[in-house]
Amino acid sequence: MLHLPRSARLAAWGTAVLNGRAAPGTGIAAVTGSDEPHDVTGGDPLPGWGDAGRTSSGSAPGDVGAVALAQLFAGLATAGARSLRVALPAPGDPAGLPGPAGFSAEAVEAGEAVLVDDELLLVDGVGRVGLVPEVSWFGSAWEPGADVTWRVFPTWSPKAPDGTTLADADRSLRAGLTEATRVLAGLDVARWRDDAADRITAVREGALATSELPPGCPDRAVRVVASAARVRAIVELATEDDGAAVSSSEALARARSLREVDGVARRALAVAVNAAAAELSGTAPRP
Repeated sequence: MLHLPRSARLAAWGTAVLNGRAAPGTGIAAVTGSDEPHDVTGGDPLPGWGDAGRTSSGSAPGDVGAVALAQLFAGLATAGARSLRVALPAPGDPAGLPGPAGFSAEAVEAGEAVLVDDELLLVDGVGRVGLVPEVSWFGSAWEPGADVTWRVFPTWSPKAPDGTTLADADRSLRAGLTEATRVLAGLDVARWRDDAADRITAVREGALATSELPPGCPDRAVRVVASAARVRAIVELATEDDGAAVSSSEALARARSLREVDGVARRALAVAVNAAAAELSGTAPRP
């Protein structure tokens, strides 16, 4: 199965919850996935953040994340949030992060963030917030686990969108998928690693897990999201090994090609998830 970055799940499912398109419990389960229950820090600017006495002390392990994410959704709703947006930045590609610099740096390091572009009525006045996940891995390669904490940051006004439409993202992604598959075939990693053949088959034939996006997302957005997730999975697999690369210059050229393909997939994934969120919130432009 193909999976999305945590910020993409939070943007899509959070928007569905904020607009009554999904129950909070369903959204929390989808965002959490196979992780340990998620926590949230820095939410004090949100209305009612301390009223429920959210704390991990004395709580059952399964309750902490449910309380944290439930209060996050409640605080955002009370503050006036309607739609959440995902950003998938990379070094040299800030992906429209609004700033300030501290938030942008954390988002680039994490490779993902959630933005609330709506002007919110916060405890200390009008403003905006963004969230960055901090992930701590534990366990083994065979049974990995993840502790996730969402950190809330104040953010500046959103930058103007770059104008990339869902149709644009779809077209660019088709070329990206072709290139990623070509590079993977050229690497011939299945011949060099015994475990690679099954993983390649799983990536090529895998479908997007149904829990990754909420019901009600446009079909084209879902298709682009699935294609982008597949391209990124291919890139991840291909970058694990130089495979049949015969020289350092060839390996560098392939690495550069894969970075470019991953950039196309990152941008397409963000565009598609945000188009889905706009549809769920009723803020999508109408013809």
